[in-house]
Amino acid sequence: MPLSFRDATGADIASVLELCRAGALNPDRYPPLDLADPAYAALFDAISADPNHRLIVCEKDGEIVGTLMISFLPDLVGRSWRGQLENVHVHSGRRGSGIGSEMVAWAVARCRERGCDLVQLTSNKARHDAHRFYERLGFEKSHEGMKLKL
Repeated sequence: MPLSFRDATGADIASVLELCRAGALNPDRYPPLDLADPAYAALFDAISADPNHRLIVCEKDGEIVGTLMISFLPDLVGRSWRGQLENVHVHSGRRGSGIGSEMVAWAVARCRERGCDLVQLTSNKARHDAHRFYERLGFEKSHEGMKLKL
């Protein structure tokens, strides 16, 4: 059965969080998962309400096997739009089966449909396998990212 893609619903929040936490380099940096915390619903609602953000789940045989988020960013200087991929995660038992490649190809197609002329993402410097994966898909290392924890 082929993969299917859809916008996540509130009922998918737990699955999305579990996939992201399972794929984290340091899952201990996250607070304990408490789905009763209203922050999850509020953040999900903010994503869902904004047409420039899409939280996607990927399903195979009725099971959520992957997730990613696409943000469409206006680029005033470039007179265009950019697609930003975030939190790209495939279920650990399904890695190496082509799901990640199909997910990224699907996301790139959505960016093209929205008129983006560039798709960008960041990946932790320690994720060497992920870097090779994205390079195989045509992404190029181009910038050095920085963060400031608040």
